[in-house]
Amino acid sequence: MSADLKTINFNAVVNDKKVTLFTIRNSHGLEAKFSNYGQHLIALWVPDKEGNREDVVLGCPSIDDYMDEKAQYLGAFIGRYANRISEAAFFIDNKMYRLQKNNGKNHLHGGYFGFNKKVWEAEQIDDSKIQFNGISMDGDQGYPGNLETRVEYMLTEENALQIDYWARTDKPTHVNFTNHSFFNLTGNTKNNILSHELIINADFYHPVNQNLIPKGLAQKVKGTPFDFRTGKRIGKDILSEHDQIALCKGYDHNFVLGKEPKGKQGLRFAAKVTEPESGRVLDVFTTEPGLQLFTGNYFDGSLKGKYGKGYDPYIGFCLETQHFPNSPNRPDFPKTLLHPDREYRSTTMYRFSTSAVSDKDKSKH
Repeated sequence: MSADLKTINFNAVVNDKKVTLFTIRNSHGLEAKFSNYGQHLIALWVPDKEGNREDVVLGCPSIDDYMDEKAQYLGAFIGRYANRISEAAFFIDNKMYRLQKNNGKNHLHGGYFGFNKKVWEAEQIDDSKIQFNGISMDGDQGYPGNLETRVEYMLTEENALQIDYWARTDKPTHVNFTNHSFFNLTGNTKNNILSHELIINADFYHPVNQNLIPKGLAQKVKGTPFDFRTGKRIGKDILSEHDQIALCKGYDHNFVLGKEPKGKQGLRFAAKVTEPESGRVLDVFTTEPGLQLFTGNYFDGSLKGKYGKGYDPYIGFCLETQHFPNSPNRPDFPKTLLHPDREYRSTTMYRFSTSAVSDKDKSKH
């Protein structure tokens, strides 16, 4: 364990509940640490092509840091609704429900006290698996229904961090969960993520308005900075004059994932990231129809990470599997309404491997 990551720094009492650090690992060197506060993924150690283990997610050295607004989403479980809901309101059966406005006039990531700020009941299933449980009460942040929630994290022997989400409600309500980890495959945030090679399995993306709410119809990625179909460096077009890139100072957009190809478990392939120097490779598979690419555009160096480094723009990237932003107000989007006679189930897998990358390949893009 890094000298900057001490278990004692994650022991606390929050809202009269005990908070501590939990560890899972597999037999191939993967190791993850979670807090039951917000289910934050604090650290994830992954070997490089030489077998050297390093931490590939952004995080902070103490639980107190996660109480800061700047760090509140780092590696967190996001709910009840990931991403934005326009005007912080939606209708169910002709009744309007008003949500917490925590992003200007809009609702973001479940509200001021979303799932990222809740203390969850933890059950360590075995060395490689942990489960978090809790109930979001009727009216929580404006949402209807008592929502019973369970999330299971497992480090598989195929070197994947598998996340299985489950929920059940007693009233119709909207549900859209995700994990908000920022990855940096250089390890220990040695460099930014602009040289990472990224593939996204998407022909379309959603342009956004000034409030970062999808506007109009999905647009083709072809011929735009959003075309990652065959792979390119994340930094290749991140300073483009394209109006959507300029608006967000980089990428903060939802991609419409293709239904094929699928992995061994029947999950759709979402993305692939390769870091040339370390050789680390990340493949993402999911049941979700969308993927939010966020490149940490708004970090300003004031948030200090686990390794004593201030987090600057583009120090990490998010690949947030999700239903589309503002779906409750967009009848043309895949539905997010959960009924009492149904169960919400979703799975996302972040699978790691290594690949030797030649100098010729490095200069390809």
